[in-house]
Order: sequence, then structure tokens, then C-alpha cells
Amino acid sequence: MKPAPFEYDRPESVEQVLALLAEYGDDAKVLAGGQSLIPLLNFRLAYPERLIDINRVSELDYIEANGALRIGALTRQAELERSAAVADGWPLIAEVMPLIAHFQIRNRGTIGGSVAHSDPAAELPTVFCALDATFHVRSARGERTLTSDELYVTHLTTTLEADELLTEIEVPQLAPRTGQAFEEFARRHGDFALGGVAASVTVDGDGAVASAAIALLSAGPTPVRAEAAEEALAGKTVDASSAAAAAAAGIQGIEPTGDIHGSTEYRRNLIEALIERAVLKAGGRAGG
Repeated sequence: MKPAPFEYDRPESVEQVLALLAEYGDDAKVLAGGQSLIPLLNFRLAYPERLIDINRVSELDYIEANGALRIGALTRQAELERSAAVADGWPLIAEVMPLIAHFQIRNRGTIGGSVAHSDPAAELPTVFCALDATFHVRSARGERTLTSDELYVTHLTTTLEADELLTEIEVPQLAPRTGQAFEEFARRHGDFALGGVAASVTVDGDGAVASAAIALLSAGPTPVRAEAAEEALAGKTVDASSAAAAAAAGIQGIEPTGDIHGSTEYRRNLIEALIERAVLKAGGRAGG
């Protein structure tokens, strides 16, 4: 199939984008990498009256690592994958990037597009949830900053207003003695994962867990922060016993959506195993 007819704009500045969004609102869609939007248009699951192509808005394409990590929303996923500064300061992001779809998609897909698409089976929203990232949003009315809890509502749904544009993702600097790991399981490389876990563990001088952040992929309609698992690890040394206890706590109350690839019970058991693996790996890296 082919898209329904639409008007096309190609602004060259954020201000121009915001003016168009203020004018057309719900009748417009923003086109960045297009890896999700173009198939939706082709199958006529989305049929906006206007398409606002932001690919010439170069001010949204950047990676700045000075204390916090700042990522422009138009930054390509492949750029983040190749960044030495990201690999050095935020290893969880570097670890997950090669797992996202295929290189051809990462070469075109944008960081902001993945965040704004709000797919609970997408890796980046889950990783940013574990890293306590914040999301900077602009409109002609002003600016606001959102956490993951404030941004995501449910499948493919965020709190972004029709006239708002996601402009930047900000990730805090990691604390010393922090280890991180990402684990997921997919039927084939590049497929959406049936379950996944992003874990970050910070230990004190004695090797006990000072803080932990664990986020789950494909565990619900949004990225899920496994707070019970984090609490189970507090003050413990990461070993097989504490990792298993954290994993058991982490799946309490989650209801992954079952389908032909795996039932809810299967996915819950899978995520439990992945939590245990990710915690052990992150804890070992923190100790090192």
C-alpha cells in the first residue's frame, strides 16, 4: 500500500518546527528517521494531513558528554553506537546499541524517534529508564522536562502534546564503582525481544550494594522499573543468592503481554532469569 495524501514541510530550525506544530497540532506528524512512521503511513495505520520532516534541523543532532550526557533528539542510533565518549562514560548504552534491530535501521533511526514512539519492546526507553534519564520537550508555549514515569502512558502513547517536540535526552553522570549490564532474549537477532533487563549497580567500598536501578523490557505497556528488585539488593553483596532473590522480587506484579511467541507466564519466567543474569554481570563489573 501507499500513504494517504499529505502536505509536506521541511523546516530547517527548531523554531520553524514549533511554529508548524502550533499551527497544525493533531493534523501533523513529525518525520525523523521514519523507521516506525513510514510503515504506519504505508499501511494507512496513520494518515496525518501534514508531515513535518525535521531532518534538516541540524541543531538537534549532537552528542555532548560533559558531566551529564546530552543527546539531541535527531542523533542517529549509529552515531551513539560509534561514540567513544558514550562507551567510556555510559557503558550500558554502548552495550545495548548493537542489539537494536539491524545496522541499516540504526543508521537511519533516531534516538528521539525511539523514545517518542513509546514501544515497550524497544531497548532505548528501557535503558533510559534505568539510567534516570530526563527528556527535554519544547513547544511555542515553552519548555518542560519529563522523567520516564512522566513521559510514558501506555503502548505507543506518551504525554507529549500535539504541539510539542522532544528535543534532548539527558543522562546523569554515573557514580564511581558502578557496573551495568543489559540482557535480552529474542527469537532472532534484530527481532523485538520477548523480555529484557537493564541493570545498574553501585557498590560501596566494602562491595555492598549502595544503590541499584533495574528496568524491564516487554514487561508491561511501558518500561517497568523493578523497584522491589532494587530494594532486595540494597546493602547486599551481589552473588548468586542475592541475584536470585532480586529476580524473584522483580517479577512480582508484572503482567507481560502474551502472544504466539510466548505466554504471559513464559515471559515472566524469562524476565526473572534475565534479571538474575543482568544483576550478576552488573555486580561483577561494579566490583571490578
